[in-house]
Amino acid sequence: MPTSHIDGTLRVLHVEFCFALRDEVPAQVFEYLGFLFAALRIEAPREPVPPIESVAVVLSGRRQRLPVTGVLRTAWPERRFSGTHFRIDAVYQRTVAELRARGSVLWLAFAPLARDATAKAMREVIAQIHARTVAGEERAELYTAFLVLATVDPWGHNLQQELVTMVEDMEEGLLRRTPIIGEMIIEAEQKAEQRGQLKGREEAIAELLGRLFARRVGRRPTTEEERSILDRARALGPGEVEDTLLELEGDALVRWLAEPARRS
Repeated sequence: MPTSHIDGTLRVLHVEFCFALRDEVPAQVFEYLGFLFAALRIEAPREPVPPIESVAVVLSGRRQRLPVTGVLRTAWPERRFSGTHFRIDAVYQRTVAELRARGSVLWLAFAPLARDATAKAMREVIAQIHARTVAGEERAELYTAFLVLATVDPWGHNLQQELVTMVEDMEEGLLRRTPIIGEMIIEAEQKAEQRGQLKGREEAIAELLGRLFARRVGRRPTTEEERSILDRARALGPGEVEDTLLELEGDALVRWLAEPARRS
């Protein structure tokens, strides 16, 4: 939940990351907006809630352009509009140049999703991440996001393994020394070799989410819990599991895992 002051007024940016713009996304944005509004009121009960803008960042989906605005109407049909509007940022439909032009180094991590992503362009992005980050921890986190997002591959560029090699060459083994992504890469490679087949795109992402989930809880999952995590990712989609992962931790995540999973 980034905040900033514009013309002296505090403003809040509410961001939801979505694997795809599924039918339930507007309701999810509206629901989380309500939670955010309530949390801001509790945080400063005597102050007015600052203006909030909601954005759904979409990682994959159809080739045709997505609308720039989403909407959820909650009012009666014959009444004036009541509900919420939110911006739709289909990052996977942007070009590499458009993502780089946004200025923040954060958007470079989304470059593998760009419709015109090539090995040459990604090599330049990797070099730019290296040049623009001072702290090794920040750089490792950006490379982690960069490689995980490359597994989404909405345009079928099939650059994942090449990108891993590029980052490893640039950073001289940094990723494999980074606990999360190093473990993910090594285990994914080992499992692929053992099973003699490549996993489907969403199934691979589900496994990554499961590993991240385990780290948020603070322990490795039991066999039953791991199966439940993967089942949820397949049933609900990796996007919803990712959203939950970012919002909950510890006992709250364990309770969520124990609840019956609803189908999307």
